[in-house]
Parts: sequence; C-alpha cells; structure tokens
Amino acid sequence: MLFNSHVYIFLFLPAVLAGFFFLNRLRWVQPAKAWLVLASLLFYSYWNPRYLLLIVASMLFNYALGTAMARHEKGGRANPKAVLIFGISINLALLGFYKYSDFFIENINALAGTDFSFFRLALPLAISFFTFQQIAYLFDSYKGETTEYDFLNYCLFVSFFPQLIAGPIVHHKEMMPQFARVKNVFFNWKNMAMGVFIFSIGFFKKVVVADSFAVWATAGFDGADVLTFFEAWASSLSYTLQLYYDFSGYTDMAIGSAYMFNIQLPINFNSPYKAVNIQDFWRRWHITLSRWLRDYLYIPLGGNRKGPGRTYINLFLTFLLGGLWHGAGWTFVLWGGMHGAGTALHKWWQDKGMRMPKWAAWLTTFLFVHFAWVFFRAQSFDDALKVFRGLFGLSGFVLPEGLGAAFGWLGNYGVEFGEALAGIDGGSTAASMLLLFGLIAVAAKNSLEIGACMRTNKRHLAFSLVLFTYATFKLTQVSEFLYFNF
Repeated sequence: MLFNSHVYIFLFLPAVLAGFFFLNRLRWVQPAKAWLVLASLLFYSYWNPRYLLLIVASMLFNYALGTAMARHEKGGRANPKAVLIFGISINLALLGFYKYSDFFIENINALAGTDFSFFRLALPLAISFFTFQQIAYLFDSYKGETTEYDFLNYCLFVSFFPQLIAGPIVHHKEMMPQFARVKNVFFNWKNMAMGVFIFSIGFFKKVVVADSFAVWATAGFDGADVLTFFEAWASSLSYTLQLYYDFSGYTDMAIGSAYMFNIQLPINFNSPYKAVNIQDFWRRWHITLSRWLRDYLYIPLGGNRKGPGRTYINLFLTFLLGGLWHGAGWTFVLWGGMHGAGTALHKWWQDKGMRMPKWAAWLTTFLFVHFAWVFFRAQSFDDALKVFRGLFGLSGFVLPEGLGAAFGWLGNYGVEFGEALAGIDGGSTAASMLLLFGLIAVAAKNSLEIGACMRTNKRHLAFSLVLFTYATFKLTQVSEFLYFNF
C-alpha cells in the first residue's frame, strides 16, 4: 500500500487511527497494540500477500535470538557472541538470496562462460530496511542495550507501518519508550494537526513535484537515444530533484502518519542539497541509514582508530557496500565507490587543514552528488555515458529558435536552433520547475523547519488544506516511491 493512494489516505489510515484510539479509550492497551500490528501487516501484505510469511518469520527468528541473548545475562546457557554471528549471517543470507542471487549468477555466467538459470525472484518489499533494523536490534541486544522483550512490542517495533517500507531505520530504544508512554495512547489534537500538516507537505512534494520531474527524467534516461547539452542537463537535474522531492516527500508522509499516533520518528532527511561537503551531505541524506552504516559497518571495520590510511580505506569500503545495498548492479557499486572516494578525499582535505570558500564548497558538493546520481539512475553504463556526453556538450547544442536571429553565427560551430528540450518532451514548464524547485531545495526552509513554526490556527489549517486538496486532484495515477526499489 502506498501513502500516495486513495485507499491509504481515505480508508486505511482513518480506520487504523479510529480503531487504535477507540481501543485505548476503553483502556485496552494490549489489544490496541495488536490492532496496530495487524494493520501494519495488512499494509505490508497489500503489495504481495506471498511475502507476509517472510516478514513474520523474520520477526520470530530475530525476537528468539534477542531473547536468547537476554537470558544469557540472567544465567542462560546461550553464547551471545555465537548467537549474534548466527543471527547476522542468516539475516544477510536471506537478504542476499532475494536481492543479489541473480546479480551473482549473471556475473558468474559472464566470467566463466556458464549458463546457470536465474531465480528471477520478486524483491520482497522493504526487505533491506527491516533486515537492517533487526540486525541493529541484535547488536543492541548483544551489548545489553535492549530492555524490552515483549513479543507484541517487538512486532510493533519492526512492523509499525509509517516507517516499515522505506525507513527511517529506527532503533529499539527510540520507539519502545514512546509506545509505552501512557499519554501517547490517547488522542492528541496538537499531534494530529502536526501530523496532517507535515503529511500534506509530503503529499504535495510527491504527487505534484516529484512525479512531474519523473516524466522528464524518464524521457532523458530511458527514452532518448541522444541527449543534447540542455536536454542532458534538464533530464539529469530532473532526476536529481525527483529523487530529492520523492524521498523527502515519503519521509514527511511517514513522519506525519506517525505523529497522528503520537509517535515521533527520527529525522531522516534534512536539506541535503544545502550541504557544503560530502560528509555534510550524508549527515543530511537518509540520516538513519548513514547512522546504521557508521555504527554497524564503519566502526566495526576500525573506524578512525587505526591511522589515517586505514580510515580512508574504511570510509571507502563503507560507502562501496552502501552502494551495493541500494541495488544489485555495477552502476550502484560505482555510485557507492564514488561517494566512498569522495568522503575519503574530503577527510584527507580536512586532515591537511585545507579550506575553500563556502560557495565553491557548496557548488563542488552539489555537482559531485549530481554527477553521481547519473550512475544511480542509469539502467546501464551505456545509458550513463549517453547522459555524460550530453552534459559535456559532446552530442551537440540546440538553442531556442528565437535566438537564431541574434546568434545565428553560432551555426558555423555546430549549434542548432529549435526546441531546446524537445528530446525529453520538455519546454518552458520544465525549465520553470527546475529553477523554482531547485531554488527551494537549496535555499528555502525544509519541512521540519516549517513544522517547527506550525501553530494550530486557521492560517496553517488553510495551508494544509490547499496543499492536500491540490495534491489530491493531481493524484490521477498512483506511482511508487523511488526508495521502494531498494
């Protein structure tokens, strides 16, 4: 089920809210939690009921291991380190089987000349997210940082539908105290208003902004055989902004939905295109994934404890594996390697005490992120090369026809005059939206900053209604969030 669908907005979410607060009003706290768990599993299985068993089995397995490690602290016989290694291995094996088996077979066939058959498995929705979340839980259990071992609470921690599909990747200690807080079981008008306010912003971002950019990005990356200079920049910037507004829109809708249940999810997106270095970017983009990679990959690899050279290697390996986590393809590996090399280079630059003007630092960071997104989006290296040829002017220039009279002499240098964005079905609308929403992304307040100023008054209510109503009328077809693919 998608947040940006009529069934979620007008049926599922209101019904779950009504049931949850009605049961709590009767002081049926445990049944209310069970209702929320069942609703979350329905939310998950709506996409493909066959994979419901997978997430339930994963929860049972990891809960049993966490409980076993807890019993060891009370005199149980289980070896916690062996349990931890076993649990992580099984979780990663499951993720690897569903997500990377065909990628592995494809490369074996290419290298060895074999002809092994592909499994052609449909990727279970959210498997990357609930696997990482439960690995974090096992680590926390091993370190004795989890104190809650009630099975119903654990199921709610894993399956809570606002954060189930694409994050944030939450820690046990962030969520369970909130579900246990007595005042959180009762309806709260202020939290409901905040939830609707933030949800409406995210809904508008996804349906009106991100889905508009998707048209031009798809036309450029997947449709056009050749991209001229302006077409390449317009289509690649369209994807850069599509991904920004798509993911930030999802995050807002997740945070808004959780607020309606009096639950505050951790911040997961904080104006990443305002970053002035690559480390700053990853402190703002998918913040909970960056935290997970730091705590459960970078630090176990040695972090910065073994000298500068090892630090640079650890940074590179962390982002390389983070790239592979995003998708089973060499374009994702290259994207992760680019960010790993960029982060290591920034660390070296910092260690040498070098600085650059803030505007230059921002421009360098944005262009680096933008160029890396080309590999992230491209279906193949050939598609990426097509875009880069256009970006660097190797596939020709087309200027607006109206400039022909004044700059016709440029025709001697191969410049043509006509519809500058014809190859991606763009025009003045595409150019205007790129300018407007590009400026908003790099200069305006983000949803969290706007939400912090929100008041339960008529002005903010009207703002929410306008955004929500306009987005609802634009919701002619439901489109998936981009991060559902990962």
